[in-house]
Amino acid sequence: MLWIKAIHLMAMVAWFAGLFYLPRLFVYHAMAEDTTGRERFKVMERKLYRGITNPAMVVTMIFGIWLILLNPGFYLSQGWMQAKLVLIAILVAYHLYCGHLLRQFRDDRNQRGHVFYRFFNEFPVLLLIGIIILAVVRPF
Repeated sequence: MLWIKAIHLMAMVAWFAGLFYLPRLFVYHAMAEDTTGRERFKVMERKLYRGITNPAMVVTMIFGIWLILLNPGFYLSQGWMQAKLVLIAILVAYHLYCGHLLRQFRDDRNQRGHVFYRFFNEFPVLLLIGIIILAVVRPF
């Protein structure tokens, strides 16, 4: 069980790293004024999303589900786990929305400025705080 948890946590760290960095790239991409710069950001965003963030999310989910399946009656009956799963569902929606924004940038259809992305970049921090508190402190 400890190896499963360790891999789950390593993948979660990589997933969050991608979700922290991708919107930061969106900030700079939205500010880019030259074609070369915009094209460079498209490549960086695509490689980060497809090469790191997506695989890390999948591994996090697989090992998280595996951990729950070790004792589903216990985990799924706990309020802290139910709340954590809600936050994870929101995180997945955020992840998928990042993919939508990536496609908008790819197709040169971005309608938002860098200020939006600066605020957007902070949202996963709130989710991380909630998820960690729920998993470690288990307040319910």
